[in-house]
Amino acid sequence: MERQDGALVFGLDIGTRNVVGTVGYKQEDEFYVVAQCNVEHETRSMLDGQIHDIGRVGRTIGKVKEQLEELANTTLSDVCIAAAGRVLKTEEVRVEYEFPEEQVVTSEDIHNLELMGVEEAQRKLNEENDTKFRFYCVGYSVVRYYLNDDPISNLESHKAEKITADVIATFLPEDVVDGLYSAVNAAGLEVANLTLEPIAAINVAIPEAFRLLNIALVDVGAGTSDISITKDGSIIAYGMIPHAGDEITELLVQHYLVDFKTAEHIKRTSTYEDTVVYKDIMMLEHKIPSKEVWELVEPLVDKITTEVANKIIELNGDQSVSACFVVGGGGKVHGFTSMLADKLEIAKERVALRGEEVLQKVHFEQEEIEKDPLIVTPVGICLNYYDQTNNFIFVRFNGERMKLYDNNKLTVMDAAMQAGFPTEQLFPRRGTEINFTVNGKPRIARGESGESAIVKVNGKQVSLSTPIYSNVEIEIIPSTEGSSASCTIEDLQEYTKEDIAFVVNGRTVVCPKFVEVNGSLEPSSYEVKEGDQIILRNYYTVEQLCQFMDVEIDPDREILVNNVPERLETLVYENFSVNWTQTGSKLHYDEVATEEDGQEISAVEEAVDEIVNDLPSEIAPTIQQEKVEINPEEVIAINVTVNGAPIVLSGRKDYMFVDIFEHIDFDINEAHGRSVETLVNGQTATYTQPLNEGDAVEVHWVEN
Repeated sequence: MERQDGALVFGLDIGTRNVVGTVGYKQEDEFYVVAQCNVEHETRSMLDGQIHDIGRVGRTIGKVKEQLEELANTTLSDVCIAAAGRVLKTEEVRVEYEFPEEQVVTSEDIHNLELMGVEEAQRKLNEENDTKFRFYCVGYSVVRYYLNDDPISNLESHKAEKITADVIATFLPEDVVDGLYSAVNAAGLEVANLTLEPIAAINVAIPEAFRLLNIALVDVGAGTSDISITKDGSIIAYGMIPHAGDEITELLVQHYLVDFKTAEHIKRTSTYEDTVVYKDIMMLEHKIPSKEVWELVEPLVDKITTEVANKIIELNGDQSVSACFVVGGGGKVHGFTSMLADKLEIAKERVALRGEEVLQKVHFEQEEIEKDPLIVTPVGICLNYYDQTNNFIFVRFNGERMKLYDNNKLTVMDAAMQAGFPTEQLFPRRGTEINFTVNGKPRIARGESGESAIVKVNGKQVSLSTPIYSNVEIEIIPSTEGSSASCTIEDLQEYTKEDIAFVVNGRTVVCPKFVEVNGSLEPSSYEVKEGDQIILRNYYTVEQLCQFMDVEIDPDREILVNNVPERLETLVYENFSVNWTQTGSKLHYDEVATEEDGQEISAVEEAVDEIVNDLPSEIAPTIQQEKVEINPEEVIAINVTVNGAPIVLSGRKDYMFVDIFEHIDFDINEAHGRSVETLVNGQTATYTQPLNEGDAVEVHWVEN
């Protein structure tokens, strides 16, 4: 069914007593009915608007379809239908959307805002109804729009920072909607559009210009009386009572001893003839005055109109309306409108049947069709097709058939959400993370990312944003979870390297860094666990350095750190120079011997090598040796700059980097960073690097 002017639209009013089919097309603001027919159900296969026998109702729809195809000389495949308001539930919500910046509101923005309202109403309904039954939205109306919080009738083309809408959405249980769809499918038809009967009726009976007034519309059918209320230009409420024309017919069946069809004849004839002729089940003919029928049904009509009036007042905020329009065959019963006026406490002329006067722009090619209240809803069902697509589509999701509210923008993601597919199984999932601290600061080691969900539509791999349509097959293979996080001490960004070097008595000694985990020393290969508290030590004390080298300090000799006298508790950092005299080996620094080939060999070195070989591999310090050549030279003085300040070094034959600490204020006993950066002429330098005339020296604490 194409959606354009001139294309035929097929509408079905599936009522409790009969099925009315209408085929027509719209040109500008006029609607032309090409064919219309009315077929009664074979038996009472529907009660109070609810389908009880899907097969029989399907056959009735099939008969209507065949007759209309013959009358219109066309093939019908898609149909618009409406649901009665039986067990109708409504939700009113307010939704808003703020734009990133002020912009012109488009029709797309309005559509999205309305859809947000429907989704919010569905969520609210699900929260309020603790029931095993699922409800489906069968229609909605916008009560009011707001532009930057100010009421407005139309948002389109206005500039706005925020748009808001009050939306009233109507819902019916799944079994009601399923019954309608199944009956239509049984007749070989597909549903093109689904709406609510009061919505269809009000689109014809109460033009938009009248909706500024507080008016009620009552569609009195066979099984239900559907109600809608307008005010301030919008439809503000929907409702229903399960009492209508069939109750009156059943009363006549019992009183006059006739079948249901004859009772319908008595009821209808009494509305426009003075006398009624009928035959009872004994085949005896009777002739009665219409007034007798009126008097018989008056108490029941009084009861029905009382319930209708009470419902109208309830929906209208506990007050009566200004006027009431009545459509549908049940409303044509004698005395219905006048009694309803009494119950609403308004003038009798303000409650009226609506028929020909609201069908001025509807034209029938069949001359025998009269414009009366009976055909308002059937025409409204067709016209609703042009207004909006409050319809559903069926799809298969992972093998299960499901129904989706179609907003013409459905995607695979919408189907997944409606099916309750876990969101976390749509997207790649990371493995379990590890939370821990390093030097008191929180750290997280994240798990590996898993694989995305595999999404297929009709066997072809697609994305979650792929549009879907009726009867597609959707398959989603859940995403996978990645590997759990894995982290060792050496993987930490703070752990730049696993050792720390010092210059001890002119030689480089490389020692492992201290790493404490929950108060215990651990190697760099330690696997970090959840909740670990890790402390990285990028320094030693002089005493710890001595312990690692297994040497004793002569109490009679002083300890020099960067050529400055210090204590055993002094902190020494990367590349710091430390000088002392060992007593454990009974040798002194000045007892070093040199072989003829120039290679230094000392008892200290041999002792340290022996100790190192006996230590475990993970914590054994590495001792690297550098030659120290002693060639007497005359004492000289040189000029250098340290951190930009000029300094004169004097009193020695040559100078190393560490000599500058005798001339600057640089506290090495308390850490002011993670390590000390040493530069000579812009290049990284060690503490033993020689200094020459004019060198630019820099020394700073750094964090990394």
